Amino acid sequence: MTQEELLPLLLRKEEKAFTILYDMYSKSLFSIITNLIKDREEAEDVLQEVFVKIWKNIDTYNQSKGRLYTWMLNITRNTSIDKLRSKGFNNSQKNLSSDNFVHLLDDSNKLTNRIDTIGILEFVKKLKPKCIQIIDLLFFKGYTQQEASEELEIPLGTVKTQNRMCMNDLRKFLNV
Repeated sequence: MTQEELLPLLLRKEEKAFTILYDMYSKSLFSIITNLIKDREEAEDVLQEVFVKIWKNIDTYNQSKGRLYTWMLNITRNTSIDKLRSKGFNNSQKNLSSDNFVHLLDDSNKLTNRIDTIGILEFVKKLKPKCIQIIDLLFFKGYTQQEASEELEIPLGTVKTQNRMCMNDLRKFLNV
């Protein structure tokens, strides 16, 4: 089923549309979540929250502003970042045993593979090195623009401008 066929069903809140939407996009959205949230249970909770938000807010989606998948990616990313910043999540992460961190050494390769599974990595690789760095921080690692500014040691306004230009370049590659 295509996005054009699915959207009217979603707008009418037909249950089968939700099932189709979940089947089509849950794996790729889950990979975005797990890039930011390493705990599988927490990531699964966020995925559930993301689909509830998509279902409840589907009427706010505007086709003229972009693809449905892009809209859902933004919801996914923002929900994941909200979870990371929440007080409860931060408190639950304070007393983790060292066993929870053993996987981090392997994760740099897994991260690249997860990003590549949704097809974005090849497009991002075509960008200028500065764009790759900014997109990595802002979208794959969940940094705020302020945090990226501090990490890259460049002014916040420069990060905002470069991010906007990089996203425009990426849109050209994606033909969006």
